[in-house]
Amino acid sequence: MAHKFVGLSKDHKKIFLHTYNTNDKKFKSEREVLWGDWLSIDENQDTSTLGAGWLAVKWAINTPNEKTLYIKESDTSNTRPLEIIFVDVGQGDGAVLISPERNEEERIMVIDAGEGENMKTFLEGRFAHRGFQFEAAIITHPDKDHYYGFKSIFENKKIGFNTIYQNGLVERPVSGTFAKVGGLKKDPETNISYIENLAIDDTEIKKHFTDESTFGRFVFPKIMHAALSNPKIKNFKMLSTDASQSTHENGRKYMPGFAPSDGKNYSIEVLGPVTNSDNQGNLRLEKISSYGKTKNGHSIILRLHYGKFKVLFGGDLNKPAEKFLLKHYTQRKSFPKYGSEASKNMIDEAKNWFNAEVMKVCHHGASDVTNEFMEAVNPACFVISSGDEEGHVHPRPDLLGRLGKYGRGESPVLLSTELQRSTREHEDQNLVATLKKNIAKLVKTPSEKLNALIDETITKLAKTNVSVYGAIYLKTDGERLITAFKIEEKSKLKKWFYFEYKIDDSGELTLIG
Repeated sequence: MAHKFVGLSKDHKKIFLHTYNTNDKKFKSEREVLWGDWLSIDENQDTSTLGAGWLAVKWAINTPNEKTLYIKESDTSNTRPLEIIFVDVGQGDGAVLISPERNEEERIMVIDAGEGENMKTFLEGRFAHRGFQFEAAIITHPDKDHYYGFKSIFENKKIGFNTIYQNGLVERPVSGTFAKVGGLKKDPETNISYIENLAIDDTEIKKHFTDESTFGRFVFPKIMHAALSNPKIKNFKMLSTDASQSTHENGRKYMPGFAPSDGKNYSIEVLGPVTNSDNQGNLRLEKISSYGKTKNGHSIILRLHYGKFKVLFGGDLNKPAEKFLLKHYTQRKSFPKYGSEASKNMIDEAKNWFNAEVMKVCHHGASDVTNEFMEAVNPACFVISSGDEEGHVHPRPDLLGRLGKYGRGESPVLLSTELQRSTREHEDQNLVATLKKNIAKLVKTPSEKLNALIDETITKLAKTNVSVYGAIYLKTDGERLITAFKIEEKSKLKKWFYFEYKIDDSGELTLIG
């Protein structure tokens, strides 16, 4: 069956699928669809009687809800946008990048997976029909709210990845802090401490995570062991700015396979972790601060380039890490005072590396960030991934104010998986009332069917009352860009709220509507 994609309206109007009434010969809007949505076109249906320019669409194929709907051909496209879904994983990070190619050329990457099951649920719902062989899983750093969601994904032998990337800091099953990731060693010449014995490739992964009898209470080893036990996971690599781990072109570093020379109209730049080598050429990572801030500060930092737009994935950067990166990329030995002329010059130089139209905000909206870094990125849209079942108070209220201050344009857009999430408290109250009635019935008249119904209701109540996840969708063809999220309203005609941007050749960004 042929397929097309939903287009992006030139007049910025919403696009719908329609039903057709053969009696009055009128179309009626049935369902709102979003730019890039997949459309299965029914070429066997004769649409000539419907008037010019209509296509028949098979909707909900192979389900009880399968039906034929119709769309204006002018509202479709043969090409698709690049798509990033910032999945609502609760407290943590988890994003899915889907390349704009079609069929076998399409490449899908999972960048962190949160801590729970939400990423697995999303992948199964979105890609179950596509073979489940993804391009890459990227574990930006070893924090549980970034990596633990991969456990159930790696354990599923139907899900595969060509490569699992990590930042070289894999936590072995040993006690301590820096000892878990290879240990610290002070350079006698510079007096700077470095983390050595990095996990460069699958040899190191197999060395530390094959024997699960040594894991004890340690969590990260179980993730790596699950990956090693999955035959569909092909390779393990460290991803960094070093020439052995990234493609260097024109003074920049790119993910292998995603450099400009790879012939695609998009690329993925690697900005961190920034490595160093000892006298024997062994890679190492500088101790930036405490253990937690150092492993967070050496997160894998990516910048996607597509046409006129850039998207920065900020990992869990913090103040010491941002200062480290700003000094490194502007080749400074000391960090100038904010507001000084030297600071302004540094920020201007840093924009060459970090400036982006969209930013996945560092560390879930923590306030431990520098003004200098935010000014260098200067995005028009911020995406915050966080959850409310934690004690970190993310996103921090003071940080939200700073984002608005340092964002681009008069009205920077702040999107949050937590804030965009919808809760259904009233429906939970109804469930409680129903449960009480059924328990009363069960006491009077025992029934297996009623008992099963009560068990089902208790299971629902035991879960969080969040029933509409706050996933944030970003789509771009390099010329236009939208950021979108689902509306809480149940109406099929009001499913999406989105912001549309356009950018001119000079880089001037405009929010439309």
